[in-house]
Amino acid sequence: MKAVYFEKHGGPDVLQFGERPNPVTRPGTVKIDVHASSLNHIDVFLRGGLPGITIPLPHIPGCDAAGVVSEVGEGVTGVKVGQRVLMNPSITCGKCEFCLRGDATLCIHYQLVGETMSGTCCEHIVIPAENAIPIPDSMSFADAASVPLVFTTAWRMLITRGRLRAGEDILILGATAGVGIACIQIAKVAGARVFAAASSAEKLALAKELGADILIDYATEDFPKRVREETGKRGVDVVVDYVGKDTWVKSLRSLSRGGRLVTCGATTGYNPEEDLRHIFFRQLEVIGSTMGSRNELMAPLKLIWAGRMKPVVGAVYQLKDLASAHRAMEERRVMGKIVIKVKD
Repeated sequence: MKAVYFEKHGGPDVLQFGERPNPVTRPGTVKIDVHASSLNHIDVFLRGGLPGITIPLPHIPGCDAAGVVSEVGEGVTGVKVGQRVLMNPSITCGKCEFCLRGDATLCIHYQLVGETMSGTCCEHIVIPAENAIPIPDSMSFADAASVPLVFTTAWRMLITRGRLRAGEDILILGATAGVGIACIQIAKVAGARVFAAASSAEKLALAKELGADILIDYATEDFPKRVREETGKRGVDVVVDYVGKDTWVKSLRSLSRGGRLVTCGATTGYNPEEDLRHIFFRQLEVIGSTMGSRNELMAPLKLIWAGRMKPVVGAVYQLKDLASAHRAMEERRVMGKIVIKVKD
């Protein structure tokens, strides 16, 4: 099958377009003919190499996919050949203490498609049947492929872990990246007032279109000061910060007493300075969150299908041009999701 893969870590130039072995369907699995994938920051990090994470090489990247079921393995029910589906990228064992208590993202055998196992930037992928989620004919493959990782992550951060409630104020940094776009819409559905921070007028215009109430250009404004002005010196109840080192201290300063800072990543670095007095004197919570369960994917999907939220596709690249898509992400040239077109 045609695929993009890399045989060593490095810059976008290590990505190769060529032939890879066709995956084989096993009992309990389905094969999907991939029509669209999408790009996430983790794809860029894994390509470059992440300390502590060893992936088998050569490696096919890509965590998201949508397409058509072409084969079903022995014992599979509920999914049929010819069905249009998107993929839940979280693979869990279902047997460890964390899975049994309903917290699958803490599974001790957790795997993310495209991370420690082969990904979706290819023509065919085999996954457990329960990870194939049927989609309506009205949903394009590009839209479907842009949903799973970012909307699942955002839902778990805001609703499950962050406990966001109606009437609260929330500050979202990186508001027009994939996760940020999902966060704005989920926060509005939850009834919160949304402070959206981004680095240009164009990005802030998109945030406003998605429902953000207060717009902050953090390239030119001191965003903690602006938050204090807009909240009568109180601060916001929740901050979403997956930017990391560059914004961490300011994010803590933006919180109200008893506020919650939720993070799912650190695109500018993992080792920020931190004044612990902000945390214990003001009784702040720092909450980590990673991916989400099938239920935390289905919740935003149902709202998307009902027309209350929407995926935002910022650019579409052909599979053979994946290196160009990686460069666009690294240079922050695209608002919304970057979709990889695999098949018409």
